[in-house]
Amino acid sequence: MKRKPTETLRVACGLQRRAAAVGFDWPDARGPRAKVEEELKELDRETRKGKRETWEEEVGDLLFAVVNLARKLEINPRAALDKANDKFKRRFAELKRLAAARGIRLGRASLEALDELWDELKRRE
Repeated sequence: MKRKPTETLRVACGLQRRAAAVGFDWPDARGPRAKVEEELKELDRETRKGKRETWEEEVGDLLFAVVNLARKLEINPRAALDKANDKFKRRFAELKRLAAARGIRLGRASLEALDELWDELKRRE
């Protein structure tokens, strides 16, 4: 069943709150943080195997773990992702302007060159 991203986040938060209500929860953010690392390692393992059919499941597990980490840190994951999206849009627009000002053509520049511009913009903030 397909859900809107905001609905999916709400469901994940609800599932985790219900589990916590019956004691199935870590005492602090260290547990979910370790789970994020574990899920990332599992994703790495599956991508190395080349078994693409498992990647979606592993990314889902990773996202679920990140939502749980946000809950333990008392951060709204939707608000955090909205802020990250806004920051990326702003930085990417700045990257395009900076590249144009320096005569760098997007689509032809190397990832390394663009990454250098990105890092420069981050340092300015």
